[in-house]
Amino acid sequence: MRPIRQHTGRSIPLRRGDVDTDQIIPSDFCRGLSRTGYQNALFAGWRKDPDFVFNQSDRSDATVLVAGPNFGTGSSREHAVWALRDWGIAAVIAPSLGDIFTRNALRNGILAVTLGKPVVETLLDSSESDPGFEITVDILRREVRAADLRSSFEVDSRARHLLIEGLDDIDETMRRESSIRRYEESRKYWLPSLGSDRPSIREPVGGLT
Repeated sequence: MRPIRQHTGRSIPLRRGDVDTDQIIPSDFCRGLSRTGYQNALFAGWRKDPDFVFNQSDRSDATVLVAGPNFGTGSSREHAVWALRDWGIAAVIAPSLGDIFTRNALRNGILAVTLGKPVVETLLDSSESDPGFEITVDILRREVRAADLRSSFEVDSRARHLLIEGLDDIDETMRRESSIRRYEESRKYWLPSLGSDRPSIREPVGGLT
């Protein structure tokens, strides 16, 4: 994953609350095993309406989604995040977000940010009136900026670290490979091990059966 320190992009307003993951991507589209290819599934039900904001040509390159409260609630399907990412959404801002959705988003490189409702309303108003309205989400400073607006936000410290460094959980573990190896080499021989050079705990120890 590439390092993410901040993102600036045009906004797309979704003035709807309680948007759950089934609305973000209906379950019929969640049968694939890959992590990509879900762009056309994003808001598939709502996009049947030609006036839906994601169908508007002047929003086609928007990358910052501003939504109503309780965005991303419902099931834990990671496909919802993959669909947003495949569409090109790099950040989601709302007064409240589903906990699992937030974790999935940050893990997949999407900046999931909660701000106070009055601030989000201001962003929605500006975005609706100006398709070119830009928003910056700064993960380093933990700050959202747009025109004259400045608003700080909280983010999980570990998720922030991984985003800034461009790491996933496996990358972070492998950075400690030498420490892990030293620990494994010093463990008692009779403890369980994933290595092939240690006896299984099922084998007799000290001649006992």
